[in-house]
Amino acid sequence: MNGFNLKLIAMITMFIDHMAAILLPSESTAWLVCRSIGRLAFPIFCFLLVEGFLHTHNVKKYLARLLLFALISEIPFDLAFTSRSIHNGFLLHQNIFFTLFIGLAVIYGLSITLTVFAKNIVIDKLLQSLLILTGCFIAYKLNTDYEYMGVLMIVAFYLLRNNKILLVLAVLSVNTLFGLGIQTLGAVSMMFILTYNGKRGRQGNKYLFYVFYPAHIFVLYLISLLPVF
Repeated sequence: MNGFNLKLIAMITMFIDHMAAILLPSESTAWLVCRSIGRLAFPIFCFLLVEGFLHTHNVKKYLARLLLFALISEIPFDLAFTSRSIHNGFLLHQNIFFTLFIGLAVIYGLSITLTVFAKNIVIDKLLQSLLILTGCFIAYKLNTDYEYMGVLMIVAFYLLRNNKILLVLAVLSVNTLFGLGIQTLGAVSMMFILTYNGKRGRQGNKYLFYVFYPAHIFVLYLISLLPVF
């Protein structure tokens, strides 16, 4: 699969997940099935984030873009997921763009340490550990979507990208140990990720996910306001 194929799978499974979270009663079988399917989305987005980082010409612009859409997405996210109140949702639970932003900042820092301190393994490992722990702490304190688990998954996709066996084990471990419950199913996403052919695929879709994320959440929120819900 190319990058565009993976992005579509992630977006579709994310939509199914959010549809259930916003519109369906949590005690229903349909809710459980849809939420289980939705576990595939985030690991794929983490993988695509790392691929984007490895091929981008300007990491700072990439970071700025993620932060911008994190701010844009916060209002519909709060309305839909935090008691339908922007006031109650502010700094209570942050959307996935904040997690991706923190994760990207961490692997950017890791790439710098690998370059600057390549000849000093001790300093390199200490700085890497500090960067990862700091990123996890910030994600945890801000209560971003997937919190520190999300940061760890992004780091795993970056550091273990050249070792498929260790990468699969790491993704399985992160989803199992830190996600618990149905989040373990997130490891199934590796079935798709491992088929990646290294190509971007269809062009002209650079902002597809960026726009789709807040847009579909806001539409689902509006639907939830209908009397039937």
